[in-house]
Amino acid sequence: MQKSFKYRFYPTPEQETLLRRTMGCARLVYNRALSARTEAWYVKQERVGYDESSKMLTQWKKQDDLQFLNEVSSVPLQQGLRHLQTAFSNFFGGRAKYPNFKKKHNGGSAEFTKSAFKWKDGKVFLAKCSEPLAIVWSRELPKGVKPSTVTVKLSNGARWTVSLLVDVEIEPLPKSPNKIGIDLGITTLIALSNGEKIANPKTFKAKRAKLRKSQKSLSRQQKGSKNRDKARLKVAKVHAQISDARKDFLHKLTTQLIRENQTIVVEDLAIINMLKNPKLALAISDAKLFHI
Repeated sequence: MQKSFKYRFYPTPEQETLLRRTMGCARLVYNRALSARTEAWYVKQERVGYDESSKMLTQWKKQDDLQFLNEVSSVPLQQGLRHLQTAFSNFFGGRAKYPNFKKKHNGGSAEFTKSAFKWKDGKVFLAKCSEPLAIVWSRELPKGVKPSTVTVKLSNGARWTVSLLVDVEIEPLPKSPNKIGIDLGITTLIALSNGEKIANPKTFKAKRAKLRKSQKSLSRQQKGSKNRDKARLKVAKVHAQISDARKDFLHKLTTQLIRENQTIVVEDLAIINMLKNPKLALAISDAKLFHI
């Protein structure tokens, strides 16, 4: 099966400039294609597919005001159109909402297939980059594998990550006679049928004062100023810290439950409806019950 391995990396100034430009071009192409497909549907009741969008991209590259599209790798631009096609397929299939336009302040991403990167001696060389990415190898890739796709992402907190998609063989866990039932809660995150209780770490509450302080600082800054950009990054970094703590705790918890039990039974709760209760919404969101 295919598995993605995600790592932090720190680009050189030249790599960062090129990657930001690539992401900006990919975002522009995606939004232009989405606008064209939306207009075709609502004005002419016509569906525009990937092939038509790809032809549009070829024409855009010939325009004088869009010549910068030729300065970056064409692969991330084409991959963006493929992702848009998938988004529309999910929409028409009733599996997702209508695609949204991408915004710059949300960060960005660029996907490189085999023709747009080189894997050499355990290093990743992206198209138009002479130096490899300075990846922090927090865990090793399985021996003998080669990435089929490399996705570079910039979060709104200015954090760079790279995801390597590889083909791996997953060994099944040994069978266990254990069975467990899970009762979800707020004060106690989960209560197990064997009597064990897992406390709620309340990660948002721990960072609430810091987040409030950074948000107040952001609200005082003048729109469009450099200080406002700096304050926005501070807010985004606090949100990232909260998200990282939640993911780390839930990942370790669910991994332990899966490895120790053969059968797991969880109560069926309408979490979305529970979030409508203003007295419980914050506690439920902090517990991230819908991620369990």
